[in-house]
Amino acid sequence: MPDLSPAPKRRGRLFRFGAALVAMCAVAGYLVVQYLTGGAGTPGCKVVSGKSNGATYEFTPEQAVNAATIAAVGTGRGMPERAVTIALATALQESALRNLGHGDRDSLGLFQQRPSQGWGTPKEILDPTYAANIFYKHLAKVPDYTKLPLTVAAQKVQRSGYPTAYAKHEPGAMLLAAALTGQSPATLTCEGRPAATQAAGTDAVRTALVRDFGRDVLETASAEVGAEATPTPTPSASGSGSGRTVMLPVTETGSGSGRSLRQRGWQLAHWAVANASALHIERVSYAGRQWTAGNTDSRWRTAGSQGAAGAEQAAGAVRIVTAQ
Repeated sequence: MPDLSPAPKRRGRLFRFGAALVAMCAVAGYLVVQYLTGGAGTPGCKVVSGKSNGATYEFTPEQAVNAATIAAVGTGRGMPERAVTIALATALQESALRNLGHGDRDSLGLFQQRPSQGWGTPKEILDPTYAANIFYKHLAKVPDYTKLPLTVAAQKVQRSGYPTAYAKHEPGAMLLAAALTGQSPATLTCEGRPAATQAAGTDAVRTALVRDFGRDVLETASAEVGAEATPTPTPSASGSGSGRTVMLPVTETGSGSGRSLRQRGWQLAHWAVANASALHIERVSYAGRQWTAGNTDSRWRTAGSQGAAGAEQAAGAVRIVTAQ
């Protein structure tokens, strides 16, 4: 009987080695993508309760950007914090706060709105600002929605097949709404890991601000300080000669019904942190507090009274410093 050739065994070993190598490359590629994109799919942002109950909520940079947009659109329409909570809980249930290009039947976007049901064109619905606006437009038509259980209010807008599903997102949505409307100062942080595929720099920051808040957010206005009106600085894309700083005035324009200038300021500051990965923002300062990307815990820390931080506190401005 002739000897059996060892070739099949060698081929088997080579196949297994090749398969293992491919798997290792895939894992390495995944980790690189996670690092460069700010950890899509893994928590990179965190909001803590402004109360003493110790409640926290973790979410991704992608979710943070969309949540900040939803909150900005809501306050821009003069909607109360409860409306923002309802909108955020709805988007968490419908899309996990991701701008989905697919869904049940023709459902699309953050709120899984359907073009066939009159919510808008696919292009419009996939614009987070438009999607949030049309959601609030329908919510405002619900009588006494602020007094209704969240599930009832959301269902009257969405008409979902699973109306009770919104309830499980209410605690997280309340924490997000409190931070992203400026009600709870210095409660939202992100790692601020740069996203490789996003535009960066002061021009990108300005464009995103106008997208979410409207052009008024970049206009000079007066802020009421006690009994005197003190002029706020014109927003500038040149700070300390570096060309990387946006000084954003905190004004009454767009502050929403019954909201203080301090709440407006913290909303803008938290918005900047939520967009840190997408817009390559390195540092945000407001009201004597400062957040810096890349810190181990990314906490808001007390800034010195001298220098830029003291100037922002005195002038009533949010300072946003980009990486480029």
